[in-house]
Amino acid sequence: MRIGELLGAGRTADVYALDENWVLRRDRDGMDATHEWAVMSYLSAHGYPVPRLGPRDATTAPCDLVLRRLTGPTMLASLESGDLTASNAATVLAGLLAELHTVPARLSPQPEDRILHLDLHPGNVMLTPREPVVIDWSDTAEGAPALDRAMTALILARTAVDPRAGDAASTCALALLNALVPHFSASGGIPAAHLAEAAARRTADATRGGAAHKGHDSNSNSNSNSNNEDGKDGGDGSNGREGGDVRGHREHSDSRDEAGLFDRAVALVTEVM
Repeated sequence: MRIGELLGAGRTADVYALDENWVLRRDRDGMDATHEWAVMSYLSAHGYPVPRLGPRDATTAPCDLVLRRLTGPTMLASLESGDLTASNAATVLAGLLAELHTVPARLSPQPEDRILHLDLHPGNVMLTPREPVVIDWSDTAEGAPALDRAMTALILARTAVDPRAGDAASTCALALLNALVPHFSASGGIPAAHLAEAAARRTADATRGGAAHKGHDSNSNSNSNSNNEDGKDGGDGSNGREGGDVRGHREHSDSRDEAGLFDRAVALVTEVM
């Protein structure tokens, strides 16, 4: 396998061209992507829109994923450019979560458990010409769908209340949150217990150094609109896992700052509900 040019570099992963159709996402810290690969394969078999996976065998490094290049902007980019309204984005995002939660758990024996993304925000949705594709499955787990809904709402709310995000990003996130939450009512809404669990998870990640700062992996979310795949920044082709709840901005805060932001985010989600 000949590794070509670097297409995108994120917080924890780099994305390289392999050829015109495929890219390699490599985690710089050597994080094992085997679980992520297995979940994406399982979802693909169930017809869920994930990036197409390349071959993985004994010669594949555990930290590598070979992914089909995707063409198109992230939902985040389309929102920020005005090409997509918050109402339309909310409909798409809610639909992707609802569809995901029809897929039975792969490992859990609990019949009510489902596959969860746990980082499904506009930066992790690629708007390809064929259909929206969900990228960055590194946080995936199994459990109650309400936790996934809570996590998505919390990520948006955190950006909305974060003064470092900038007025445009905060306004965009708030508009999407307001449009999205009503969609959740039909599927059970966001119970307080699950919102609290989402906040606890996100706060712990943030104070450990960063998972809460993940935004969208980039294929090459560097704005080549032609690969965005599964990282934390948004892109099928290239995935770099940059970071920033919805924005990808990097933050260096102490634990009290982060806890305070998530407390405000929880209050905002509760108010919107």
